[in-house]
Amino acid sequence: MHRRVYLATAGSAALAGLAGCTVVGDVGEQVFGEPEYDIGMTRNEYLPAEYETTVGEPVVWKNTSESIHTVTAIEGRLPDGAEYFATGGYDDQKSAEDAWHDHHGGAIDIREPYEYTFEVPGTYHYICVPHVGGGMVGRVVVTE
Repeated sequence: MHRRVYLATAGSAALAGLAGCTVVGDVGEQVFGEPEYDIGMTRNEYLPAEYETTVGEPVVWKNTSESIHTVTAIEGRLPDGAEYFATGGYDDQKSAEDAWHDHHGGAIDIREPYEYTFEVPGTYHYICVPHVGGGMVGRVVVTE
């Protein structure tokens, strides 16, 4: 009788542990190979918060959480001569933020990617508009 209780408890604990993993990210990618993205998005953070790349190399963000997110550049914190970037294709930070607040414009749906290629070296700072208050900020460092 004790063996059945032990097995039931152990099985329940294992299932609970696996259920928690699916919220954080793509378990299959973490266990079975390279992820198909460079920066993941959890509930309130970009992982990694800082990513390094080179000019001309595409960077891929993927929403690995159960919430919708944005990637929205901080306009005053872009390198000189750099083009503005934001999910939804907005031309400036105010437009991107207004679109989010009006109709969730620029949202990256659950499990969806966003790709951008940086053409100017420097450090790019960006936020998730709906989660910036919770500290969801990131930066990409681009070198030659």
